[in-house]
Amino acid sequence: MKYLFIVQGEGRGHLTQAMTMERMLTARGHEVIGMLVGRSKSRVLPDFFLKGVSAPVQQFLSVNFVPSAKNRKADMGKSVLYNLVTMSKYQKSLKFIKNTIRDSGADIVVNFYELLTGLTYLLYNIRTPQICIGHQYLFLHKDFDVHQHGLSGVSALNFYSRLTSIGASRHLALSFRRMPDDNGHNIRIVPPLLRREVLETVPVKGNYIHGYMLNPGFASDVMKWHHRHPDVELRFFWDKWSEGPVKKYDDTLTFYTLDDREFLKQMAGCKAYASTAGFESVCEAAYLGKPILMVPSHIEQECNAYDAMRCGIGISAAEFNLSALLEFADGFVPDPDFPDWVRSAEDMIVRELESCI
Repeated sequence: MKYLFIVQGEGRGHLTQAMTMERMLTARGHEVIGMLVGRSKSRVLPDFFLKGVSAPVQQFLSVNFVPSAKNRKADMGKSVLYNLVTMSKYQKSLKFIKNTIRDSGADIVVNFYELLTGLTYLLYNIRTPQICIGHQYLFLHKDFDVHQHGLSGVSALNFYSRLTSIGASRHLALSFRRMPDDNGHNIRIVPPLLRREVLETVPVKGNYIHGYMLNPGFASDVMKWHHRHPDVELRFFWDKWSEGPVKKYDDTLTFYTLDDREFLKQMAGCKAYASTAGFESVCEAAYLGKPILMVPSHIEQECNAYDAMRCGIGISAAEFNLSALLEFADGFVPDPDFPDWVRSAEDMIVRELESCI
């Protein structure tokens, strides 16, 4: 069958998921005929994705989270208001998605949490079957209720998720653990979609902390902690492309722009991992048996962190408190069942994709 991917370009998680799924499908004799990636003025599509996929990549202007004044957490209120007010500027993108689906001859559209895909299906009555995939769809599951834990903004997040999946015949909810399907909401529980390179990596325990920050404003937290603990080596990745591929702050603090091979190399050899709670990198660290500190930058990542904590994968904090991470790492024991769950992803996910028609 022929598949067309439409991918949200924010962060790295959806991009690596698309790379991995393309390899899975082509290995089973299917064809990915194109990848449409949402872009914004504040994000640059990383080279690891452009070089790591075989299908032709096309970009279109899409919505984006608006960062706070300090460029740390995404301001959800401003994000919703801004994107509603400026929605007319995405009309060209909606028509582009519609025309590409129509002209591609795709049998199935796979939507990696891109909002404009759902809106295109709403406005143009697209008949090509659509499958949506992402951890966010787990929050719509009847047995996943985070409202009682005081996380504000969950209703807005779930509303956004429903918009992304308008017209979808199936939701593949990536999950840290096994759960029953929710047939009433067309939700299938599937394992995390990790790259083959991650599955083949042999971890070792190093003496440095590895990290990833979605928004570079968090760098001030890291540097403050570093000034108090200059003896602990820190290697952090960020999206601050203006600083070049590597910014060596001093002998024990280095910042890197996103490079997937380097990122995985540093992950495999670290003592512990700190991030802004993106689902993909948390799963990678968990698969490699690394203790994790999660510092959510918006409500979606708060839900990720909540889910990961209840599975014993890591701890959460409001800032990059690396002392708490080191303390957690001292008594951390990896989940022995998690790697087997991850390795079952290809059979489960491809089976769901093949049975859609």
